[in-house]
Amino acid sequence: MKTNLDADGSASTSTRFNRGRLLKVAGAGAAVLGVLASTGCSPSGQAAGQAPTVARAAANLPAGDMSNGADNFYTSDQVTVQKVTFKNQYRMDVTGNLFIPKNLDRNAKNPAMVVGHPMGAVKEQSANLYAAKMAEQGFVTLSLDLSFWGESAGEPRNAVSPDIYAEDFSAAVDYLRTEDYVDRERIGALGICGSGSFVISAAKIDPRIKAVATVSMYDMGGANRNGLGHSVTPEQRQETLRQAAEQRDVEFRGGPTEYTSGTPEQLNAQSTPVEREFFDFYRTSRGFSPDTTTHPTLTSNSKFMNFYPFEDIETISPRPMLFVTGENAHSREFSEEAFRLAGDRKELVVVPGAGHVDLYDRVNLIPFDKLTSFFQDNLR
Repeated sequence: MKTNLDADGSASTSTRFNRGRLLKVAGAGAAVLGVLASTGCSPSGQAAGQAPTVARAAANLPAGDMSNGADNFYTSDQVTVQKVTFKNQYRMDVTGNLFIPKNLDRNAKNPAMVVGHPMGAVKEQSANLYAAKMAEQGFVTLSLDLSFWGESAGEPRNAVSPDIYAEDFSAAVDYLRTEDYVDRERIGALGICGSGSFVISAAKIDPRIKAVATVSMYDMGGANRNGLGHSVTPEQRQETLRQAAEQRDVEFRGGPTEYTSGTPEQLNAQSTPVEREFFDFYRTSRGFSPDTTTHPTLTSNSKFMNFYPFEDIETISPRPMLFVTGENAHSREFSEEAFRLAGDRKELVVVPGAGHVDLYDRVNLIPFDKLTSFFQDNLR
């Protein structure tokens, strides 16, 4: 049973969840966790100046935990998929996959949505799954690679730019509004993990996004400034900024690029539960993609310190917002905070038994029925 909270904060069931202790991490996950950026070093064994590489050939990957219907690479015989490329306002190429229901009436105007991948990931990781599943429900969907990642343009690779990430969502709306079979006034957006914060940032200044849903959302600004449970001290934050600033000097003189955080390349006896959670998706055949390392550049990662997606989140109202999180997700605090701050027409859905990464691909846990009804009701 899912627990839904309405806009007044009341629960539709009497279920109470024990969140347990917050995990304090050092170097875990595609979503950067606060002081993790302060490690400031590339994966071991990496040649100086090179982008980090995943230390496993695809054919030799461990299987990963495929329970609860994990199906990241799901394909559907009910939809067609085509690669598309369009420009954002910075004249950068953004590449995405356009999913169209085979039974779509192309003479009618149909609802559509943009789907964004986790931070450091690519569209083939989680976003395509969500796009395919929502297309089966009659929506035209567009999963995209954020700039600097995957097949989208942007140099240096793996750079962090929250402003450009948000612009990519608006550029995807630009593209969808040119399609004759899409209703220009019925376009929503769905962001997974870090993209949940980017789509909020986009919706605050783009009223063409008529409904917003986030799943396992990370406030990438808050995660970097404060860490989980506000565990990062001011001194740790300053050290993060100091290392990034010093590395700028190195790279300006032609020195090697450094990368930070991201999913660990290997596990050891000291690996944290959160590191293991991300590793089981990104470094196994469950969710591996050769098109990403998940490691952002150290010098650009500090840009998240100036990223405040929840500031003025209430101005998105009266457009509706849906926040989906797992009962056991280490990121749950971000969805709860966004829900608290959002304006009218908001809803929080907590998925029992689910962790953060579970909602990337475990189709038996992901509440596709709720996502479907939310967008059907609000993209009428």
